[in-house]
Parts: sequence; structure tokens; C-alpha cells
Amino acid sequence: MRPRIQAVDDALIEQILSEARRILAEIGMEVRGPEMRRRLLEAGLPTAEDGRVLFPADVIDRALASAPRSFTLYNRDGAPQAEIGGDNVHFVPASSGLKILDHRTNETRLATTADFAEYARLADGLPHIAYLATAFSTNDDIEAQVSDAWRLYLCLTNSRKPVVSGAFTEHGVGRMVEMMSLFRHDRADLIARPMSIFTITATGMFRYSEDSCQNMLDCVEAGIPVEIVPVTLMGLIAPVSLVGAAVFHTVDTLAGIIMAQIVRPGAPVLFGGAPAEFHMRAATSPMLGIQALRLDVAYAAVGKALGLPTQAYMALSDSKFLDAQAGAETFGSALLAALAGINSVSGPGMLDYVLTFSLPKLVYDDDLCGQALHFVRHIAPLDDVPTIDLAREVMAEQHLITAAHTMSHWPTELHMPSPVTDRENRENWAKAGGRDLLQRATDEVERRLAAYEAPETDPLVVAEMQRIITAGMSAPAPLPDVPPVGTGLKAAPTNAPRRQRRFTR
Repeated sequence: MRPRIQAVDDALIEQILSEARRILAEIGMEVRGPEMRRRLLEAGLPTAEDGRVLFPADVIDRALASAPRSFTLYNRDGAPQAEIGGDNVHFVPASSGLKILDHRTNETRLATTADFAEYARLADGLPHIAYLATAFSTNDDIEAQVSDAWRLYLCLTNSRKPVVSGAFTEHGVGRMVEMMSLFRHDRADLIARPMSIFTITATGMFRYSEDSCQNMLDCVEAGIPVEIVPVTLMGLIAPVSLVGAAVFHTVDTLAGIIMAQIVRPGAPVLFGGAPAEFHMRAATSPMLGIQALRLDVAYAAVGKALGLPTQAYMALSDSKFLDAQAGAETFGSALLAALAGINSVSGPGMLDYVLTFSLPKLVYDDDLCGQALHFVRHIAPLDDVPTIDLAREVMAEQHLITAAHTMSHWPTELHMPSPVTDRENRENWAKAGGRDLLQRATDEVERRLAAYEAPETDPLVVAEMQRIITAGMSAPAPLPDVPPVGTGLKAAPTNAPRRQRRFTR
């Protein structure tokens, strides 16, 4: 069996779905994207007197019937990387922050291209980070309208892993699709072997903005899987109670799934979210408040009951630093996500209400995520039933350290954390320098960055991606410099020659 958590029972899930269906049919959604609205009306969806689009029961049923139960995410080279569905759990860095907590100066500041390149190189080698995300914005000399493509470029040239991304403008998806297509034979191959998941945000109040509508259209038509991520604020624009909030959340998510299936039946869609609770005293929106976490596992249960892949913002922290609060919030929510079988968990590396990214926290979170994944492995007898022989052996030897059973199974049964997690006794810890968590995590960041080896990329592909980005600028301008491998202190021009083999698609 697999360890799991059951947040809501089947009867309550059916009640939540019934209430959500009624809201979709009687109140509907405000669809602000003109092209998406036109597609929905052409598909025969009715409207309310105030113009809101209504979703009748038969439309909902057809959409749910056509939505895939799982899909495979492939890496840059076209090899399968992650199966999104069932109870498979994959951890991915959160997005999209604005600042970096500089591990060299302990300063919180606006992030740069050099910071992002270091992040991508670090995440590329972390064993429990299944794929990357365009985790935070760069604030150096790059136009905002192409900044999303620039971050994707940095991911694609510094890692082979897939990436969770998204467009920040109404027409940003197209150039990002062009860039990813360079790593496939053609557009059909990109659809067959997707290398990215794009985030579509529902803003609450049963509304989809112009940007969200257009981005969904562009993604679905290009074959990019999308995660529908409502920002459900409990106590502010959604009920403070769990069941009521779950209904509101389900309405927003289902609406996105239905729209995607109307545009292209069979489009891969994740039942996701980024809920938070409204703090009645501080007037903040903690994503790691315990009521928000209850909503995470509750809506995930609803998505699973519908047979859909799921996503959540968990395994992160609202704390400002890598401290006790950050560790508790990250591990607690990572374990809940793993127990709930959430397929794509966005969170590692993030602090401060999804505003600040930290590289030391990312390496520590990788360790915590590894422990959570170890915990939810299937439990079954492992050469230990009948147990009588092991009992006789321990009585005879007074230990099982060198027993054949121990020697055979301890490498897989006993999880060995990275050096970031302290498992030494006090004497050995002191002899090794008495480093605290932040020091150990910072040292691990620098060790991994020093050992990083860049994936080989065809210079022609690099040049074409740069051309696509600059073509989207309102005025010609040089792209920001990217630091060479091995240092974050000096930057080489993006057009600097590289010694590498030709990349074969």
C-alpha cells in the first residue's frame, strides 16, 4: 500500500462538485478574452443577462470526458522525464518571484540574469527537483514584454530538464513555442513530446482576464499542457470555511479545464491552484497557513476524483529567511502534498509570499522533498516475513548491522540526506566547523555550482532563440550578459563563442 491522506470523503467531494456545477450553470464566468469568448459562444454555450458565460451540465461532462488522465513530460533532448498523473509526485521550484535572497551578501534585492543562470544550473543537478520553473523575474536590461522568453532561454541553455513556465503578456506564448520547437523535429513533435507546462491563472471572483484567456488559447492550440491555478483567497474573495472555499476553487478550475477542452479536446490540463488564507490581523495572504493547506489537499482530492492530474503551490514558505519557520512550513507542506498524491508541486526555493527566491533554500528543500518522497513509497514485506529468522539472528549476534538482510536493503530503505541536513553527533559536528543550516546550505550551493557542467547546445539554436527574443522587443537592444560556467561574478556576452558539439534534434 501507499501512505496517503484523505482530506474529504467521497460524499463530500460529490457535494462540492454538485455546488460547483450549479454555480457554473447559473452564475457562470466572466470571460474577458474576446477570442476565447467567441470560441465559447460558437460552441453553443449560453450567456446570462449580464453577459457571463454559462456552463451547462452536458458541456461540463463532455469536457471532463475528453481531458487526459495523465501525460508525459519530456526533457530537452526528447527523453521522457516525468509521468504526470495517478499518485506520481514531482517537486518543482515555485514561481514567479521578484527578488533574490543573495546567499553571498545576505541581501534581499531585485534579481538579475546572473542570478537566474545560477539558479538554473543549480536546479539542473538537484535529484529531487523533477523539472525547472521560470522561478523569478530578472530586472536587468531586458524589456518586460520579452522577459518571459528570456527566462525560458536561460532554462533551455542551462538545463536539459523540462520547465514550468508561462507568458506574462497577452501574446507572449508564440515566441516561447518557437524557441521550444527548436529542440524538436517540428511542431507536431513538440505536441507529441511536450517539454513544458504553462501556468494559466484564474484571478478569482469567477473571472478570466484577457491575458489568461489568450495564453490558454495559444498554449492549447500549440499542444502545451496547462495548469489551471486559481488564487483562492479564503476570507477575502472566497468563503473562510473549507467546503465553501473548495467549491469556489473548483468553479474556477473547472471553468479553465472546460475552456481548454472546447478549444482542443484532449488537451492536457492540470487541476491546480495557489490558495491562501487572508490573515485578519496582518492583512496578508499566507499560502502556508494551515487552513490554506487544508484547501490544497481538499481540492486535490476533488481533482483526483475527476481523474485529472493535479498541481499545488506547496513545499515553500512565507518566512523571510531560511529559518525554523521555513523548514517547518516547507517540510510539513511537502509531506502533505506527497501524501495527497499531488502530481506537480510548485514551491521549493521560495520565501516571503512567493516574492523572494533563495538558492540555499532550494538545496535544502531538495533534501526535504527527497524525504517526503521516501515516506510515501509503497509499503510491502521485503524479505522480512516470516520474521523469525531475523529475530533469531539478532538474539545470536546482538545486532543486525552486518546481517545479509541489512547489507542488501539498507541502501534503499534508509534515506541518506545530503550534507545540508545535519545527522552528525555534536562532537563530530563541532570538529567539522560547527556550521549551522544556512552555512551548510550555502556551501552546498557553491559546491554544486563549481561542479556544474553545461549541456551542449547547437550555436545555431542559441542564435535563433536570441533572434526570436530580440524580434519581440519594441526597440533593438543587446541581450543581458550571461555569466560563464564556474562563476557568478563575471559575465560573458550572449554571443560569445562556445566550444561544443552541434546539438542534434
